[in-house]
Amino acid sequence: MSTSSHSAPSAAHDNSVFSVLKEAVRGSARDLTEGPVGLSVFLLAVPMILEMIMESVFAVVDVFFVARLGAEAVAVVGITESMMVLIYAVAIGLSVGATATVARRIGEKDLDGAARSATHAIYIGIAVSVVMGVVGVIWAPDFLALIGAEPAVIEQGVTFTRIMLGANCVVVFLFLLNAIFRGAGDAAIAMRVLWVSNILNIILDPLLIFGIWIFPELGVTGAAVATVIGRGIGVIYAAWVLFFGKKRFEIRAEHWKFDLGRFRRLFSLSWVAVLQFLIGTASWLGLMRLVAFFGSEAVAGYTIAIRVVVFALLPSMGLANAAATLVGQNLGAEKPDRAERSVWTAAKYNAVFQTSIGILFVIFAGPIVAIFTAEPLVAQYATDSLRIIAYGFFFYAVGMVLETSFNGAGDTWTPTYLNLFVFWLFEIPLAYVLAFYGGYGPYGVFWAITIAFSMLAVASTVLFRRGKWKLKEV
Repeated sequence: MSTSSHSAPSAAHDNSVFSVLKEAVRGSARDLTEGPVGLSVFLLAVPMILEMIMESVFAVVDVFFVARLGAEAVAVVGITESMMVLIYAVAIGLSVGATATVARRIGEKDLDGAARSATHAIYIGIAVSVVMGVVGVIWAPDFLALIGAEPAVIEQGVTFTRIMLGANCVVVFLFLLNAIFRGAGDAAIAMRVLWVSNILNIILDPLLIFGIWIFPELGVTGAAVATVIGRGIGVIYAAWVLFFGKKRFEIRAEHWKFDLGRFRRLFSLSWVAVLQFLIGTASWLGLMRLVAFFGSEAVAGYTIAIRVVVFALLPSMGLANAAATLVGQNLGAEKPDRAERSVWTAAKYNAVFQTSIGILFVIFAGPIVAIFTAEPLVAQYATDSLRIIAYGFFFYAVGMVLETSFNGAGDTWTPTYLNLFVFWLFEIPLAYVLAFYGGYGPYGVFWAITIAFSMLAVASTVLFRRGKWKLKEV
């Protein structure tokens, strides 16, 4: 068994607020299966929230700059992103397997097993990203048409879409490598990776979109190039830390030896998680297809609203990811009750935070949307969409933590069934009926989102309380 590359923690810790905050940002070497539950949640959640804040910046920076090019350019980004959610689904699904297995091994104090889980997760990531890249480059125009993009949008955006889909490996490995760090409890490393990626993206976006200084004017394509470069350098940095940097476990040459049994176990966990997120995120394709019936202005408004919503919700994923890591590590340490307390603590924090954000969105939806667009019809759709979706933020917050915690325990089937029922058997039909038979138009889609996610939170709570996830082996 390998030894930790962290220095041994001191016998006594300074638990003052400032000291703990500083420790969380720098990276903590504490055993997260010991001590106060709230403190463990805090130490993981702070860097994970800061990580997700930077991930959420990705969601709005491109639209902020591309919106200056007009509604068609925003529609290109929005429709491509609705396809990218499938890439994200695969990336997040693979990361679920990595987090769950690495966290469980860390909880068991099996650092050698954690390292082998990490290398085998990387094997899966390489194979999957190559296949998706080839498919994306070849069929990008067909995918745009299938989702309902107008001919002008396809002509303007096909290169953007090809770059984003073809270079999906930077997305897959940004999620996958950071998931390994989070599972080990090295959340501060994952935070720094996202900060590097996003700072580069923020700098490069205007330079490449508008042709500032020595850079070519690439229009909407420049947003794709900037994003790929930013994420790519982030992946390189993450890989360097994983292989050579300071963290809770070391990866040595023998850990790369292929173990078919380990690979199968990890794959069986990951493919269900991929299916889970494909079911959930593919529903956004269905919703975008419904909105596209009402024109590019509706698509652009909906895209802006969703980007703002993602910007607000992604930090909450930090708390959800913290709960998932604590579930995995505490189950590994044979402390299921502590695992459950960790989840409810994270859910409580998340509910307070997101409800506050939702209230602000309801009140200030108009001024927020005005930051992104001055086109009256686009702004109207975006404002109404943002306000309607914000009504359900309390439910999103609780449901997000509970669903992620199932995955942290290795119980990927329960949220898969939930996503199938709520999003495909309920949300899509409801959106269709409200939009086309209820006379609500695109507003029917907006209301369906709020109603469906509220139902998901309630169902997740009922199933989580049953406690079957505590018995899952990974």
